[in-house]
This record gives sequence, C-alpha cells and structure tokens, in this order.
Amino acid sequence: MQAQRLLLDRAACAVANIAGPVLELGLGNGRTYHHLREKLPERRIIAFDIKVTAHQDSVPPAGDLVLGDIRETAHRFIGCGASLIHADIGSGVDAHDEETRAWLSPLIPDLLAPGGLVISGLSLTDRRLSCLSLPAEVEEGRYFLYRRK
Repeated sequence: MQAQRLLLDRAACAVANIAGPVLELGLGNGRTYHHLREKLPERRIIAFDIKVTAHQDSVPPAGDLVLGDIRETAHRFIGCGASLIHADIGSGVDAHDEETRAWLSPLIPDLLAPGGLVISGLSLTDRRLSCLSLPAEVEEGRYFLYRRK
C-alpha cells in the first residue's frame, strides 16, 4: 500500500500540466480512487470494474463509474487522452495475468495522452510506452511505471 501511494502521489504531481481525465482500471474497494480524488480534486476520475464492491464514500458518481468487463468497457474511452492511468488488475495467477497483459498492453497507450503516465501492477509490452525507473522505496517488480511516448 505504501508503494502504491508513493507512486500515485508522484504521478499526481507529474501530470499536473497534462490535461485529461484519470482512469482507475479496477475500482476494487475504492481506496485508490479515494486517494486519487484527494490528490487530484479538480480532475475527472473515471473508475472501471465488473461490479461495485467499494464503500459508498469511495464510489464515483454515476457518470464516472463504468461497470462491466474492463476489456470491453475501456474501449469506449480510446482517444480520451488520459493524463494518468492506474491499472492494478493482476490476479497473481500467471496464466490469467498473461491473458490480461495481452489485451491491456495495446489498450493502455490508446487511452493515454502523449506524455501521460500509467502505474500498472502488470508489466506492459507496447512499444508506445517508455518504462520509467521506480523510486528506490518501491520493490522492483511490484509495480511498473510507464510514460506514453
């Protein structure tokens, strides 16, 4: 959790001058969405998930909550020019994560603005993304940080 917050805090500062919404791929319990809302209060934050399991205080308003399979629903936002994407949707099961990586890697750059950042729990392989170094406090392989070229 500390590594995630550190990356989110730094990313929020880094995208301050990049227009565009923030995308939260996987609302989950809503902690990350809540933190992003605190760090980027003026920014539109759109959260995606299969269903709502978050506490009511951490659920986005109806227009910013997209329910359904992220693999399908996120395609409606291609070209939205997101300044920041947080995608911590890995399962820890190698076969499932490989399947997720296969559709997530080419989708992320299509959602990002040029120069936009993505914090991902899975490594991504699209050539339109530049891998960035993690802060020393973040264990290598726990998260991956990319910028859209």
